[in-house]
Amino acid sequence: VPASRLQDGSGRMVSTSEITGMEGDVISMQEVFRYERLGIEPNGKIIGRFNATGVRSHYSDRFRQWGFELPASIYEPIA
Repeated sequence: VPASRLQDGSGRMVSTSEITGMEGDVISMQEVFRYERLGIEPNGKIIGRFNATGVRSHYSDRFRQWGFELPASIYEPIA
């Protein structure tokens, strides 16, 4: 989960990725959600949201087994 300091001085998580495998010493990952900057409020605060990348998490079935029912639409990007 990478974090970044934004122009307004706030710290924010900017991406959510999952590990999908490993070959030797190389870890394979895929980004599932990323922070999108939408604008700036009059007071200088950055406005944004997390948006899906369109990649379905490999852990979706496990989430369901653990009692977390997530709709498939959660992985669809917002236009």
